[in-house]
Amino acid sequence: MSLVIGLTGGIASGKSTVSNMFKEMGVTVIDADVEARLAVQKGETAHQKIMAEFGKGVLLPGGEIDRQKLGAIIFHQAEKRQILNSIVHPEVRNRMKRQIEEAVRKNEEVIVLDIPLLIESKLTFMADKTLLVYVDPATQLKRLMERNSLTKEDAEARISSQMPLSEKVKLADAVIDNNGTIEESRTQLAAILSGWGIGKTTV
Repeated sequence: MSLVIGLTGGIASGKSTVSNMFKEMGVTVIDADVEARLAVQKGETAHQKIMAEFGKGVLLPGGEIDRQKLGAIIFHQAEKRQILNSIVHPEVRNRMKRQIEEAVRKNEEVIVLDIPLLIESKLTFMADKTLLVYVDPATQLKRLMERNSLTKEDAEARISSQMPLSEKVKLADAVIDNNGTIEESRTQLAAILSGWGIGKTTV
């Protein structure tokens, strides 16, 4: 019986660091961001729907989606953003479901769904357990400013566009406090997996 873990966090919380820990363990990690990029490639259903809705002006010379042009449109128009999400999100879910089914067929003990907006998008039903990577607001702000070379105002705007991590904590089955070192987070992950009866605790 496979255990499907929904891994989530917030911007600059360190979710990718924990995702890489799972990969180092040999665990299958299905990344929603990767699947979203693949879902809109030329020839895919979502690509055709985006072109029909937004026009050829959002395409690069080679026919692929110009993510910057499309982003500029949906950033300022909530209605257009909802339309894009209604096209892309179902395709991403279907792609992820197919990969989950494949991993289950292989009797993999653990399958990780790396989904940044797992809770906001109400996708927790796809996972057996929800694992949240948490940092305190001051650490999150500092890391985001350093990582993306942002001003305090720009970083705060990006953080405030997401559900606060303090709210997500209440909705998660387990939380990794990522305020400390990578090794401390690794130890927490091992303890959580052990508590869930997972044998792959060599992290």
